Amino acid sequence: MLFSLTWWEILLPRLGLGNQVERTRSQRLRRIAQQFRSLALQMGGVMIKMGQFLSTRLDLLPRQITEELSDLQDEVQAAPFEQIRPILEEELGGPLQTYFAFFETTPLAAASIGQVYRAWLPGDDPLRNGEPPVVVKVQRPNIAEIIAVDLEAMRVVGKWVHLYPPVRKRANIPQLLEEFSQSLREEFDYLHEGQNAETFANNFAGRPDIYVPRVLWSHTTRRVLTLENIPGIKINDYAAIQAAGIDRAAVATRLFDTYLKQIFEDRFFHADPHPGNLFVLPGNEGQWQLVFIDFGMASDVPPNLLVGLREILISFGTRDAPRLIRAYQTLGVLLPNADLPMLERLSARAFDRFWGKSTVEMMNLSHQDAVTFVQDFGELLQEMPFQAPQNIILLARCVGILSGICTGLDPDFNVWTAITPYVDQLVKAEGKGGWRFWLKEAGDTLTTLVGLPRRANAVLRCLEEGRLETRNPELHRELQGLRRGLHRLSSALMLSAFLLSAVALYLSNAPGLALLATGGAAIAFLMTLWP
Repeated sequence: MLFSLTWWEILLPRLGLGNQVERTRSQRLRRIAQQFRSLALQMGGVMIKMGQFLSTRLDLLPRQITEELSDLQDEVQAAPFEQIRPILEEELGGPLQTYFAFFETTPLAAASIGQVYRAWLPGDDPLRNGEPPVVVKVQRPNIAEIIAVDLEAMRVVGKWVHLYPPVRKRANIPQLLEEFSQSLREEFDYLHEGQNAETFANNFAGRPDIYVPRVLWSHTTRRVLTLENIPGIKINDYAAIQAAGIDRAAVATRLFDTYLKQIFEDRFFHADPHPGNLFVLPGNEGQWQLVFIDFGMASDVPPNLLVGLREILISFGTRDAPRLIRAYQTLGVLLPNADLPMLERLSARAFDRFWGKSTVEMMNLSHQDAVTFVQDFGELLQEMPFQAPQNIILLARCVGILSGICTGLDPDFNVWTAITPYVDQLVKAEGKGGWRFWLKEAGDTLTTLVGLPRRANAVLRCLEEGRLETRNPELHRELQGLRRGLHRLSSALMLSAFLLSAVALYLSNAPGLALLATGGAAIAFLMTLWP
């Protein structure tokens, strides 16, 4: 795959075949992602986790790759129970029958790091009808050593890739690998996962409509996690939800509201809300609970992230494009060379075009409108590479999955309507900030007014001197292409001159000089590849 990328993305464009590269890029990138997907499923372990991690990096990878990897499921061949039993007994400190009345040897699920089993505790009757009281998650044999080797290999390859300047400009590969390694280390520690579950449960202690399975600490260690088994309806089993008499739109609304509370009030969120981790538990008299499981991926919301997200929420609610750009800067996701005025214009255009529309209405936009909008933002992102911190990526991935689940439950789900109450609260809270708030607003306005004459004078002076410049990504690309073309043309002329000279000198019985001319031709050829 690396050789293919080098050939198509580096060498062929240098030879003047950029148009051919552009025409085939989408298909090639999708094929590369499919090859990586097949390799990940074949190797399992860290490769599946890496594929899932890469599928979230919308800030770095092309859409074709992230889409292909987005549904990469962490399901692998189960390890035999004969290999799992010693791990259980070593971690728990005694024979299995001491801790469980009955333990099913066939796993309920098998993933790259652990396997899940159903079990009965001492005193329970395994022959009694109904679901077993607990589920037990156990790490696979030797998985820590296997993943350590895989990570070291990735670090070596990452250092090679990071040497290429265009990649280094867009992404800090060593930092990405460190973030990935850190997230893996947290998933390896089942004690940490149990603590996350208890933190989440405490945050929703006053909410009977939300339920988190209880952690059995007496049967939990770093490599074994035992949880209360809660039978429920998978959140994407729409037929079963309706059959239970539960309103799907109400489920979507409750789920979305829950995440607003997690992010903006609790500052701690469940970062992996895929359908396998969310259930609906029917109750009596039409009541029901939303059940969260699997807290291996959970994250805090640090103060700077909370401030930035709060600003984004207010800017969305009030359709304030300048405020949205300031929020991006607060989050630190934009590089210093970002074209802020253009980003602001396109954000304003996005508000004008999409604000207030439901998912169905946005899906029914005309093809030409959608294509034009995506092209505008595509050009902007190409000119403004950025790399977001891991906690922002986790949150973005979480929100993306959440949006898909809510839309599946309720095709008319409208995110704008859902966030309006929160925006109203935030705006009111901001207005209650007293004289400090109004002093800040007055200061910002005064600063803008004072600076207007100076900025207008600078524009007029540039206009008079013929130095007025416009920031246009398309024009910038055209100029860059023209410069590269001129460079290649001059290099090709030098190459031709050296080659002709080498042939003439060789025919004139001057092999030494012919060799020097050949060396010059080689240098000229390299100049065509690396303008």
